[in-house]
Amino acid sequence: EEDVRRAAGLGEAAPAALPAAPAPRLPDFTKWGPVRREPMSGVRKATVRSMSQAWGQVPMVTHFDEADVTELEALRKQYAKKAEEKGFRLTLTAFLLKALALTLKAFPKFNASLDVEAQEIVYKDYIHAGHGAQMPGMLSPEEMQGATFSLSNLGGIGGTGFTPIVNWPEVAILGVSRSQMKPLWDPGKEAFVPRLVMPFSLTYDHRLIDGADAARFCRHLAGILEDPLGLALA
Repeated sequence: EEDVRRAAGLGEAAPAALPAAPAPRLPDFTKWGPVRREPMSGVRKATVRSMSQAWGQVPMVTHFDEADVTELEALRKQYAKKAEEKGFRLTLTAFLLKALALTLKAFPKFNASLDVEAQEIVYKDYIHAGHGAQMPGMLSPEEMQGATFSLSNLGGIGGTGFTPIVNWPEVAILGVSRSQMKPLWDPGKEAFVPRLVMPFSLTYDHRLIDGADAARFCRHLAGILEDPLGLALA
């Protein structure tokens, strides 16, 4: 009864958030076989803290979509050798980051943050895309801060889809999986044609972003990726 009255505002004020539950104690694994321990790196410690905070604070939803990247991949291959001659690799991630920047300009809500205490939406007039990648663990937590939106590209490894976790205080993150050839219907040819299709997923903070917003964001992003000339000229 006290809990119900408190939640209804009839008694003592309800707390803004429940305290984090303590981590459960691990069982003694040595009872079943040999084990070994190694200390977490600084990056892993920071990841544990940030992911735990995000999962406990942000109500997340994931939207799945696809983009036809046939022409984009052809363009990448066309200029890959020239890029190597200049000392860098031309990857799909480079195109993705530019397409994301253009999409975030068109949908500023995805580049924002929620200030729940002040009951305000913080719109950022700058774009700082964070890129999730495997690192040797030498970065400090300060060097991994400041992103307004994150990209996690697992296409080089594999998979058909996944649900990335929003890096709070960001409100959305894009996950990219491996592209594969699929038969798509071509109305002009009245036939199915082989096309290279890239699956991607958008996880978002449902407190700020609605499902329709997420669907439009993904369609806009796909449209940019499917028009590599427009992407290059933007």
